[in-house]
Amino acid sequence: MRPFEYIAPSSAEEAVALLVENGETARLLAGGTDLVVDLKHNAGNTNLLIDVSGIPQFRGIEETSKGVRLGSMTTFSEIMASSLFQEKMPAVIDGAHTVGAVQTRNLGTIGGNFVTCVPSADSAPSIMVLDATVIVTGLAGSREMPVADFFVGPRKTALKPGELLESIFIPKASLGKPSAFLKHGLRKGQALALVNGAAALWLDKDGKILEPRLALGAVAPVPLRAVKTEAFLAGKSVTDDVINEAAELAVSESRPIDDFRASANYRRQIIKVFTQRVLKESIRIARES
Repeated sequence: MRPFEYIAPSSAEEAVALLVENGETARLLAGGTDLVVDLKHNAGNTNLLIDVSGIPQFRGIEETSKGVRLGSMTTFSEIMASSLFQEKMPAVIDGAHTVGAVQTRNLGTIGGNFVTCVPSADSAPSIMVLDATVIVTGLAGSREMPVADFFVGPRKTALKPGELLESIFIPKASLGKPSAFLKHGLRKGQALALVNGAAALWLDKDGKILEPRLALGAVAPVPLRAVKTEAFLAGKSVTDDVINEAAELAVSESRPIDDFRASANYRRQIIKVFTQRVLKESIRIARES
């Protein structure tokens, strides 16, 4: 690897200014678990690494009266160790636990995983089903959008030139919402997902499904919210027929591909099974809570 200039700004404003000044020759360094690999294989015209991992504005897990702010530089190990996530968002921990090995989780950040924007990102589904938003910051200030809108295409996000991902916000109404996450890869650990998925829902006093959410990964160019499936489930009583029809709908909303790891048809079978399983697990949790 050839040498690079390295700067560790102390504020978001300084990081944004460096990005704007250096344009495409600058790359942001968070945990480095993806970036360093990329630079080893193809550094392109990169000359400057801007290390944003120490900026206080980008770090920390904070519960407020409106919800939970998750700094983009929070590592997966920090998420897994958080009593707040253990108590109110355990499915997010389940997703974090599947990201690489211990060393990767100690360095890798939730923001870095989002910005890398691979379709199989394990951190995305369990957060998407909690109606989370992302806050990005740039020269024009901060703006907020749903997590699903942040993912535009493979390795392409909604970030504009000079913008950074500041934090992820999970609304108070989603805290404690019964949810489940599953991942299927070629190996038990340290494997890219062939399919991953998460569901979250409430049950009313009559046992009908309220505010269902379903998100799937590695089944489309970006992590996918299965909105047609969600609309079908809303207000339905829980029956095997309803769950099975929802699983079929989820398959129809997905766009899996054939590649060297699995065929599209195999992925469709996993989507169906995973949709059934994450819905049934969320329902089980809802009934017991």
